Amino acid sequence: MAELPKAYDPALTEDRIYKMWEDSGAFKPTGKGEPFTISMPPPNATGQLHLGHAVMLALEDIFIRFARMQDKDALWVPGTDHAAIATESVVIKRIQKEEKMPDPRAKLGREELLRRIADFVEKSRGTIRSQVRKMGSSCDWSRERYTMDESLNRCVNEVFCSMYNDGLIYRGERVVNWDTALQTTISDDEIVHEDREGTLYTIEYLSAKQTGGAAVHVATSRPETKIGDSALVVHPDDKRYHSLIGKSFTVQWPRGIETKITVIADHSIDPAFGTGVLGLTPFHSKTDEELWKRHKGEITSAPIHLIGENGRMRKEAGGYAGMTVEEARAALVEDLRSEGRLVKEEKYTQPISLSYRSGKPVEPLPKLQWFIDVNKPVVQWKGKSMSLKQVMQDVVQSGDISIVPDRFEKTYFHWIDNLQDWCISRQIWWGHRVPVWYKGEEISVGTTAPGGKGFEQDSDTLDTWFSSALWTWSTLVDPKLTQDFSLSLSDILKNSPDFQRYHPTAVMETGYDILFFWVARMILMTTYATGQVPFRKVYLHGLVRTRDGKKMSKSHPETMIDPLDMISKYGADALRLSMIVGQGPGADSRLYEEKIAGYRNFINKLWNASRFVLMQCEQAGVDPQSIEKLPDVSTLSLADRAILSREQAVMQHVTDGLINYRLSEVGEALYSYVWDDYCDWYLELSKGNANTAVLVHTLRKILILLHPYCPFVTEELWSSIKPKKAGMLIAEQWPGLKPERKDAKAEAEFLVLISVIQSIRKLRTDQNIEPGKQVPITLCTDAHAELLTSQAEHIKRMGKLSELTISGTKQKPADAASAFLDGIEVYLPLEGLVDTGKEKTSLTKEQANLEKFISGIEGKLQNKEFIKKAPPALIEEQKAKLCEAQDKLKKISERLKAL
Repeated sequence: MAELPKAYDPALTEDRIYKMWEDSGAFKPTGKGEPFTISMPPPNATGQLHLGHAVMLALEDIFIRFARMQDKDALWVPGTDHAAIATESVVIKRIQKEEKMPDPRAKLGREELLRRIADFVEKSRGTIRSQVRKMGSSCDWSRERYTMDESLNRCVNEVFCSMYNDGLIYRGERVVNWDTALQTTISDDEIVHEDREGTLYTIEYLSAKQTGGAAVHVATSRPETKIGDSALVVHPDDKRYHSLIGKSFTVQWPRGIETKITVIADHSIDPAFGTGVLGLTPFHSKTDEELWKRHKGEITSAPIHLIGENGRMRKEAGGYAGMTVEEARAALVEDLRSEGRLVKEEKYTQPISLSYRSGKPVEPLPKLQWFIDVNKPVVQWKGKSMSLKQVMQDVVQSGDISIVPDRFEKTYFHWIDNLQDWCISRQIWWGHRVPVWYKGEEISVGTTAPGGKGFEQDSDTLDTWFSSALWTWSTLVDPKLTQDFSLSLSDILKNSPDFQRYHPTAVMETGYDILFFWVARMILMTTYATGQVPFRKVYLHGLVRTRDGKKMSKSHPETMIDPLDMISKYGADALRLSMIVGQGPGADSRLYEEKIAGYRNFINKLWNASRFVLMQCEQAGVDPQSIEKLPDVSTLSLADRAILSREQAVMQHVTDGLINYRLSEVGEALYSYVWDDYCDWYLELSKGNANTAVLVHTLRKILILLHPYCPFVTEELWSSIKPKKAGMLIAEQWPGLKPERKDAKAEAEFLVLISVIQSIRKLRTDQNIEPGKQVPITLCTDAHAELLTSQAEHIKRMGKLSELTISGTKQKPADAASAFLDGIEVYLPLEGLVDTGKEKTSLTKEQANLEKFISGIEGKLQNKEFIKKAPPALIEEQKAKLCEAQDKLKKISERLKAL
C-alpha cells in the first residue's frame, strides 16, 4: 500500500497528471449518451492568460467534467482568435521599435507583413495552449480550432456571400467610428466612454439682424465642427425659435468661411440643454446623421466633410485646414472671441468616446463601408420572415436561449432593441479579407476569386467579431468538406458528423462585459447561417477585482494578479476554488493572494485527511483498494451513520447545484462539508474507533464530488484509495443517491454531541484554562442522557476532561461556569482551576482601561472638526477600533458576571 507524502506538492503533480489525462484520451467525447458541448471562448492570439480567461476556464472545466461524469457525450472545443486589430497593432509596434521602421505597411507590403504576423501568432498560440493546460482545462485538443483556419475562412466567405445575396450585406457611405490612431473603423461595442472635463462654448450663430429678432446662440463642446453644419434644429414647441423654423440663412465664419443652413424642428431636441438649439453636423455625428436622414427633404445644403482620417481638418475647413481637431478648436474659439461672438465658456463633465483598442478619441467620419442590415425581414425563422433583430429578440423571449443570471435579459433586450446596422469592414490587413472583387464598375462576390483578368480584391478585412460570431458551429464542420467548392454551406453542415451531433452547444460561458460584443453576434449569425441557436444557455461571470473592489488594470500593474504566478505558488486547484467560491453568476468578485492561500490550506486539509484514512487502513491491516462495500448498518457507530446520512444530503445539494449552474453555492457547501463535517468532526470521532470501510467510502465520494472543482489533487488522491477495478477519477461515474442511507435521527444526535463538545471547549476558552489541562464537566439532561452516556469517551477525549458526570438532576455544582443548550445544562466547576479574586482584579483593571479607550474614540467621532478634516479611511479605522473594543468590553463584563 503506497504511502502519501507528508505534504502535497502541486508543482510535482499537476503537469504529470494533465499529461496522463490527455494521453489517455479522456478529453475526447465518447460518441455515446446525451451530447454536451462547450465552445471555449477563444483567447486572443496575441495574448497571455489573464484572470478573466482563468475564471472562464475554471467554470467551463467544472461544467464539462460534471457532464463527463454524468456519462454525457462531453466535448469541449478549444481554440484561439486572430484578434485582427490588436494583433496587427502589436506586430507593427514591435517592428517599429526593433527595426526602427516608421511605416511597416509601406516598407514591407501586404504579403510580407501578413507573413510576419502569422509567424508571431503561431508562437503566441503555443504559449496560450500551455497556459490553458496549466489551468487543468480538459478540452479536446485534437479538435482545436483557430479563427483563421482555412475551414473557418470558407465558412466566413460562405456566410458573407449568402447574406449579400439575401440583401442583408450592403455597401454604403455612412458615419462610422474611426480610430485615427489605428486607422480603421471600429464597432460601437469597441468604444469605451470616459467622463472628462470639457468646455461648453456658447457662440453667436445668427445675429439679431439676420433673424429680425433676437440673436440665435448655440452651445457646443466641438465648435470646430460648426463650420460643417447643414441645419439648426430646435424643438417644435420652443416658442423662442418658432418663427425661424423652415427658414434658411447664410452664416459667415472667421477666415472667410461661409455656410448655408436651414432651421428645422425635431422632438428629440431638449429645450433646456444649452440654448435649446442644435447645430446639425451630419458627417461628424451619428446622432446628427440620423436627424439629417429624417429631415433631409427640408434641408437645402449638403453635409460638409471637415475632418480627415488622419484626425486633421480637410481643405473644406478653409483657413483651418491641416490643423488637428484640437488646434482648429483653439483657433476658431480665439477667432470668435476676437469677433465678439463667443458669448460664454463654462466647464462641464462630458462623456468622451475612446477606442477600446488604442485608447484614443474616436472620430465619427463618413466612409464607404460594408454593413449588415439588421432590420430587413428576409430571415426564415420558425416559419416566418423576420429581421435579424427580430430573431435575436425571439430566441430569448421564447426561452430557446436562457441567460444566467436572468437579470441580464433586460440588458440584452435594451441593446437589441437599439441595434443599428453593423459595420463589418475594417481598414487593416490582418484578418479575413472581404470576399469581393472589383473591375471598373463590375463587382464579383464569391467564395473564390472570379475568373478572368483585371479583378482586384477589396483591400478591407472583416470585423473580427464576424468570424468569431460563427465560432460554435464553424469549429464543428469537417475541414475536408470545406475544401470541396462544389458543396454549399448547407451541404457541408449536413455532412459534418460533429456539427450534426454536437450543435447547438449546451452552454456559452463568458464575461458579462462581452454580452454585446460577442454573445449577441453569435446568436445573430448562427441563427441565420444554420437555422439553429448557437447555445441553449448563456452563463455570465463577473469581473475579478482587487481586494478593495477596484478594477484590475494593465496601466496599474500593482493591481494585477498573474494566474500563472499563483499556480506556481499555490497550485491550480487553489486558484480555481478562490475564483469560483464566493462568485455568483454576473457578479463581480474580489481576489487577492491571501484568499488563494486560504484555499491552498483547504487542499492541504484534504490531503492530510486522506493520509489519516490511509494510516487507519494500514493500522487495521486493510488494503483501501479492496474495500468495495459498506458493513451492515447495525454495526455502525453514531458518527458513521450520521456522516453517511449527511453525505446523501450533500450529494443531492451538489448535483442539483451543478445542474442549475449554482457553482459558488456548491463550492461553499463542499468546503463546509469537507472541512467541518468530515475533517473536524467525523475524523476526530473516528480516532481510536475507526471504521475503515466508512472512512474509505466517504473519502471516495468527497473526491468524486470535488473533482470538477479541484481536479489535480483529487485525481492524485484517487489513485491511492480507488477500488481496484476503477480507472482514473476523471472517467469515474457521478454517484447516484442512496435514500436508504438517510438517517435523520443519527444526524440530529450527532449535532447534539457536537454542540456539547463545542460548549465545553468554549467554557474552557472563556475561563482562560490552559489548553492541555484536563477539567471535570457535569452534564445535566433528561432528554439526552442515554445518547451522551454512549458517547462519553468521545466527549472526554475531545473536551480534555478528567471526569464526566451525566445526571438527570438539574442542580448546578458550586462555583461553576455554565452553558445552556436545548435540553442540556453544561457545568464546569472552577474550584482549583481559577483564582477568582486574582482574575476579578485583572479583568476589572482591563475593563476600566477599555472604558477609557472607548470614551476617547467616541469623543473623537463626535467631534465635527475631526470628521470634517480626517480622511475617510482614518474615520473607518476609528469606527472599526470602537466596535472591536465594545465587543471586548462586553465579553469582559460577561466574564466578571460569571465570576
